[in-house]
Amino acid sequence: MSENTLKKRKPPSTAWIPGQTGNPGGRPKDLAYVRELAREHTVDAIATLASIMADTDAKASVRVAASDALLDRAWGKPTQPIEHSQGEQSIIPMDEVERRLRAIGRLPAPEVIEAEPTDGH
Repeated sequence: MSENTLKKRKPPSTAWIPGQTGNPGGRPKDLAYVRELAREHTVDAIATLASIMADTDAKASVRVAASDALLDRAWGKPTQPIEHSQGEQSIIPMDEVERRLRAIGRLPAPEVIEAEPTDGH
């Protein structure tokens, strides 16, 4: 098919109208109930994880997974470092930024205040 014979695809009839939300009722309320039921088992779940972690007959991968789950719940998941590769060339001193902004008219020139001579102090 050439470019001239391609037809534009019609949006599906279920496409959102601009400004319309896909979930007008918000989060279902029964999720809070399910969450509360699950939280009632927290102590048992932690005990089970600790038991699996301490079970020397369990596979090492299972013990590690239980250990990770316990640590995540106790201390939160570890942060992931973000690497970036900016060289020193990309760092521009603030006075240079101000000079460039003044050059293109985006920053007014600094106000000069004339000092009055004092009585010798």
